[in-house]
Amino acid sequence: MTQIDLGSVRYNPTVGAFEARVDIRRSGQTFRYPCQVAGPMTMDMDTVRSGLARHALRMSDSGSNLMSHI
Repeated sequence: MTQIDLGSVRYNPTVGAFEARVDIRRSGQTFRYPCQVAGPMTMDMDTVRSGLARHALRMSDSGSNLMSHI
């Protein structure tokens, strides 16, 4: 089972994106990724969190079958 945890989400106005550290835990190991989602500061936070999680999964060495479970 995979668990995804987002760190503090912040907006970087210089690049126009939300940024966060995202931890992916699976098989007793934690993989940490610096992630970013471009968008306006008014973007819906659920959309931001979902985008950050997808970014982390793309960066992960996880198989594509894992991505479908988000």
